[in-house]
Amino acid sequence: MWLLLVCCLAATLTAQAATGRVIKVLPEYLDLKGRNMTYPTLYDRDAYQVTLRRHPEQRSGLRFYVQWKTKGTVAGPIKIRIELKGIMQGNQPKQLVLESAGSPGGWFSHWTDFTLSGNDYKNFGEVTAWRATLWEGNQLLGEQKSFLW
Repeated sequence: MWLLLVCCLAATLTAQAATGRVIKVLPEYLDLKGRNMTYPTLYDRDAYQVTLRRHPEQRSGLRFYVQWKTKGTVAGPIKIRIELKGIMQGNQPKQLVLESAGSPGGWFSHWTDFTLSGNDYKNFGEVTAWRATLWEGNQLLGEQKSFLW
């Protein structure tokens, strides 16, 4: 009887494949000093981002903050990827992929940031669309993309 009970419990407690999702993506411009805000308040950050959006000459880069989460047993390495599309001088299309490894699991979500700055930012031009993806090995777990993607 006990053996039958243990077998039934073992069958119901099998390991589930990993699931995951990209919860939030926050793209923020950086000023010439590498800051995304001048004072540590949400209001100031949003107001400063409006200023940087209106004055491209005051920008030195772009940073993406990606919030993500996985659940279940992870079999392969976790990767977080940002894909960018943009237009350089002369209307030439550009694409760029930024990637980072992540540590899976846990009860809470994780944040990963990607920075495009300096000459890489200047050479890339204006970002017109982006997509953030979460991968376990070669399997896509979740994504979030901009409206124009």
